[in-house]
Amino acid sequence: MQAPTKKVLPENAYRKLEPGEVYEPIVPHDDNRAEVTVWSLSLGVVMVALFAAAGIYMALRAGNAIETAIPIAIMAVFFGKLNRVRSTILENVMVQSIGQASGVVAAGAAFVIPALYINQLQPSFWHIFFATAIGGFLGVVLIIPLRKYFVADQHGELPFPEATATNEILVSAESPKTAEDTFRTTSEDKPKGNAAGKVLIISFLLGGLYDFLVEAVHAWNPMVKTSTLLGGLGRRLHDQFRFEISLNAIAALFGLGYIIGLRYAAIIAAGSVLAYLVLVPLIYLVGAQLPEFQYIGETYKIAEMSGAQIFAQFVKPIGIGAIAVSGIIGMIRMGKIILGSLSLGLKGLKSKSDDSEKVKRTDRDMNPRTVMLIQLGTTLLMGGLFFVVAWQKGDFGIGAAAGYAALGMIVAFVLSFLFTPVAAQAIAIVGVNPVSGMTLITLVIASGAMAASGLAGPAGMFIALIIGTAVCTALSTSGALVSDFKIGYWIGSTPANQQKWKFLGIIVASLTVAIVVPAMDSAYHFLVADEAGRMVSNQEVLPAPQANMLAVIVKGLMSDAQQPYLLYALGGVVAIMLYMAGVPMLAFALGMYLPIFINVPVLFGAFVAWLIGQTGGSKKVREARTSQGILIASGLMAGAAIFGIVTAVLRLDFTGYAIRYLSIGEIFHVETKLIDGTKQTLLKSEAAAWYDTILGQGLGYGAYIILALACYFLARWGAEKELASSAPDTSDESRDQASS
Repeated sequence: MQAPTKKVLPENAYRKLEPGEVYEPIVPHDDNRAEVTVWSLSLGVVMVALFAAAGIYMALRAGNAIETAIPIAIMAVFFGKLNRVRSTILENVMVQSIGQASGVVAAGAAFVIPALYINQLQPSFWHIFFATAIGGFLGVVLIIPLRKYFVADQHGELPFPEATATNEILVSAESPKTAEDTFRTTSEDKPKGNAAGKVLIISFLLGGLYDFLVEAVHAWNPMVKTSTLLGGLGRRLHDQFRFEISLNAIAALFGLGYIIGLRYAAIIAAGSVLAYLVLVPLIYLVGAQLPEFQYIGETYKIAEMSGAQIFAQFVKPIGIGAIAVSGIIGMIRMGKIILGSLSLGLKGLKSKSDDSEKVKRTDRDMNPRTVMLIQLGTTLLMGGLFFVVAWQKGDFGIGAAAGYAALGMIVAFVLSFLFTPVAAQAIAIVGVNPVSGMTLITLVIASGAMAASGLAGPAGMFIALIIGTAVCTALSTSGALVSDFKIGYWIGSTPANQQKWKFLGIIVASLTVAIVVPAMDSAYHFLVADEAGRMVSNQEVLPAPQANMLAVIVKGLMSDAQQPYLLYALGGVVAIMLYMAGVPMLAFALGMYLPIFINVPVLFGAFVAWLIGQTGGSKKVREARTSQGILIASGLMAGAAIFGIVTAVLRLDFTGYAIRYLSIGEIFHVETKLIDGTKQTLLKSEAAAWYDTILGQGLGYGAYIILALACYFLARWGAEKELASSAPDTSDESRDQASS
């Protein structure tokens, strides 16, 4: 289907070209207006740091990262209009291109890095930084030789859904007067502001303030449970059947549901219904009749287990199996794309060095020789990282460590090389990068290769997961960068500039992630002791579903630890049945894996978004209010994430555990204990008398309703501004309609 175009965008921007027809971008190749400036680089760095922190936080907390391209494009336009000298459209493209590194690095880290903590391997800052930075660099240089094929040779053949949406935002901010306009205005005639940017900023502050009050001040209890709110009936349902519905009423999850939409949120929630309201009660009712029994080396007495324990020990592995098989089926379904795109990687080896002086600015890539040198240097640096890890973690000699490092380097490069065009073509066709499935395959191959070479145990797991991190980040980067290239092609950016400065974005994003992930672990811990004293994944705060799945798989392949393979297989059967029924497998599988208190607020946010889209006196008003969704959701999640990281920092020692002086619902105190002969300071807490009662949880539920109302009024205001700006001659009428 042909996407709608703006007046300033050429008519043939989204369609196939006729024989002999040439696409001319908005900014001609001989137009040398500002592109790489102090403004665009500075704002791009700020955006990448902000959204990398938000992206990794959301991925760890809810299993879903923030899609950063669209909100960053909106912010580039918004701040560009507020600048003393209005930014050019090419500067805005540069801001978006640098900032987009935030999402790809956050995704690469969130999918794999927590698996190191879950398997008790404790990566350091530099492990995380180098693994993500090397992977990002490799993703950039592997996709550069394929840029022309995807963006020019296939013009009009590939839909590029996300790139199209981002492009529309950047283009719609420009004056449609003439394509030759410099798009640069003075302070006298620049716009006074941008409604979309204001909605994004207001929702950012709303989400940040709300979650700060929840998680730092503990002004009310966000963990709302039927066992409390329903009184005696709720307690009986829990005690007799382990039947309980709960929701973590925080803005981050509300925003996630707002942007996901009602259909997928309902499918995710359906997975939780099966897990918590069917399987957990069923296992309890049947298992409570049995004496204690042993399974995978553990002794269980189900009659004495809580619903949370039953879920963690017996239902969660089913979810892991469903996630894994969903990823594999997704790869199989994309078989044509995979087979058709693998040969593209070989085309990159045939690239010839061009005389940059003879190539149009809008066609100019980095020098192919430079690209090949960066590929070689990045690959060798990756081998050096594997060598140090093998030497440190495995206590091998230099020769053995070098051999294992060489093997890991070859595996990582070959898989990145083969999967890069797959990721790029998937993004170009369906807008979804099958990175989880490809990372799973990467880890299976890497773990098998390491085990076959004699490397197992902690060192083998560490290297396999670092390989997975590098490859996952490379694939995320290549998929996102091909979208950046297409945006630049439509508008008229210089590809070489996008390529060079993408490295800056990756470095900043990697630094941010390498700071945030250890801080989150120090504040909340990926592993916590359960009621039986076992160290288990911290489902309440840091569920990290993809990383948990990968941690289990790598541990099973590279150690003699017993695994619940029967439960994994059952999850695989569930995934196959979902595929046969036409139900989105991965969404349902995530619902089975994630705690219900994450998925219920996601459904709540999606339902509120749907309700807001049904309000208004006309179809035009309803569409305008619906269109505010991505702004409100992105702002809520980003604000909640940034303030959530601030809250995590307030829980750390170097701040003097400052959260003690802010919290009113949780009473924090510091304890000093002797652990393994070392004196350690620990932050402990206990709930205030009112916090876990119907009062505390009732306040949490009421606050969530107020948050929903605030989003309604914000969407209404944003729609009013949008309608007024789109029809200035009838602005009074538009405002009247939007207010109805």
